[in-house]
Amino acid sequence: MIHNPVLRGFEPDPVILRVGDDFYIATSTFEWYPGVRIHHSRDLVNWRSLGGVLDSRRLLDLTGVPDSGGIWAPGLSYAGGLFHLVFTVVDTYAEGWKDLPNYVTTASSIEGPWSDPLPLHGRGFDVSLFHDDDGDGRSWLLNMRFDWRPDREGFAGIEIQEYDRESRTLVGEPRTISTGTSAGVAEGPHLHRRDGWYYLVHAEGGTGYEHGAAVARSRDLFGPYETDPAGPLLTSRDDPSLELQKAGHCSLVETTAGQWYAAHIVARPHTERGRCVLGRETALQPVTWTDDGWPRIAGAVPAVTVPAPALRPAPVPEPPVHDRFDTPALRPDWSTLRRPAGDDWIEPAPGRLRMRGGQSPVGRRRPSLLARRVTAARCSFETSLTFAPRTPDHMAGLTAYYNTRNWHYLYVTAEDDGSPVLRALSCEAGRLTAHQPTIPLEPGRVVVLRAELDVPVLRFSYDTGRGAETLPIELDATVLSDEHADEFHDGQLRVLGFTGAMLGLWAQDLDGTGVHADFAYATYRTFQDGRA
Repeated sequence: MIHNPVLRGFEPDPVILRVGDDFYIATSTFEWYPGVRIHHSRDLVNWRSLGGVLDSRRLLDLTGVPDSGGIWAPGLSYAGGLFHLVFTVVDTYAEGWKDLPNYVTTASSIEGPWSDPLPLHGRGFDVSLFHDDDGDGRSWLLNMRFDWRPDREGFAGIEIQEYDRESRTLVGEPRTISTGTSAGVAEGPHLHRRDGWYYLVHAEGGTGYEHGAAVARSRDLFGPYETDPAGPLLTSRDDPSLELQKAGHCSLVETTAGQWYAAHIVARPHTERGRCVLGRETALQPVTWTDDGWPRIAGAVPAVTVPAPALRPAPVPEPPVHDRFDTPALRPDWSTLRRPAGDDWIEPAPGRLRMRGGQSPVGRRRPSLLARRVTAARCSFETSLTFAPRTPDHMAGLTAYYNTRNWHYLYVTAEDDGSPVLRALSCEAGRLTAHQPTIPLEPGRVVVLRAELDVPVLRFSYDTGRGAETLPIELDATVLSDEHADEFHDGQLRVLGFTGAMLGLWAQDLDGTGVHADFAYATYRTFQDGRA
């Protein structure tokens, strides 16, 4: 059986691809490096993260992008012996404007090396490539069209334009092939061809609880496209009792045995239609075809457990709980914020990760944050820190993080006289709260820091060698959610929330004197019914 979500935690906007016996899912990464996470499976049940594709500034520059900007809804395809990755880097999205440069990069292997990205256009986002291998062999770029004009609908329809694979350039003029359904907000387009029909699958209804996926078809690539008269292909908008909410944004894949599946977004709220601390996740549903040629998902709703395809089981190793940073490169579960991991600020070595302090928690150019996705509502994260702060401008520790405006932080710093202390600090919608008590530390003492998440509560504890002690505060874990992060002022969008909760290692050097922190290990555990 397939147990959903198959990719847990912040893994949204999946595009699924089969090449021979191998299945790949690519997901959005927004302001986090490496950009565009890739996951591999041979049976659709067991998935292994390969890490991110765009792992250097040669491939991706996220300097200064806003919270939940950066990489939106990539497109992954395969043609002519090459993997093709198209992606949007969202530089701005607020105050009625969007700057949306789109790029393409290719590789002969999913693990790279990937070519220098080439620009495509900036008219919209959610780009994907359709290779018409059953037709004339040409390739086509799809995207939603964004219209900035305040007297027009911003989501202006689904566009298509020819893409020349040899020159990696666009050809001809774009054409609008669909404006979606009455649910509105047509985005996330993918084209599939079957039995002479072109099937346009796209997201609708926005990214929240009204989210869904629709399908339309045409005998002609350019339409007109007829929407399935049965209604949405998938949505959970009509049933708040479903465990999997916000279902939509589908892409389809066919197995070697001729079975079809849809990869799509889901979210698991803490309460009915409440906050989703784990962010938007990836699930799979079987797809059947009606006698008259329409794809259908059972009940058009997401199921937690569904039948697996008729493929040989292909289990993968469980990711390790402990990381002592004893590999030359960071493991694929790790991400860094707005700048790639490099020896200019982060150095893994056996038994120690050295992190040079970066910008303040609101800095968008050179933050020093290494984090991993929260994949369960009950989990813990622990590290051992050696740090010698000299002023209150030096900080290092453990964070439960959503974005620059929403986080909790357990950190070592110094008082004005240079004596080290342990403190906790929270930021909710940009408002700082310093928690009591302040814990004096012995200079040079190693301190173990621990975060325990039991949604809706987050607790911090520490150990200086005298046994673990829990801080006498209970923090609101639900501020680490899309729902809390969204901000509107005077009816204008200011901040979007598209990611999910992260647990990580953080360091600040606000006076620029070159301080660093050493983390001996990181341990992440998930719990179910009190068991690891």
